[in-house]
Amino acid sequence: MANHKSALKRIRNSETKRLRNRYQHKTTRNALKKLKEITDKKEAQKMFPEVVSMIDKLAKKNIIHDNKAANLKSQLAKHVAAL
Repeated sequence: MANHKSALKRIRNSETKRLRNRYQHKTTRNALKKLKEITDKKEAQKMFPEVVSMIDKLAKKNIIHDNKAANLKSQLAKHVAAL
């Protein structure tokens, strides 16, 4: 166990950030799955910018890698275009 005040604070901060990152990542993954299951083109086009925005936010905060974000967006764009 940590002995310094700053180390204890760092542990608290890290846990808070971990939980927030985990929540945001899981929410985005669920949105991705929902978008992939949609068969209506208009509905998919409406949801696409929201999901892309979520992916961009994850990449900006280094929750996922920039290249992974680009790959996900490309995959989704192809899916929506193919509907």
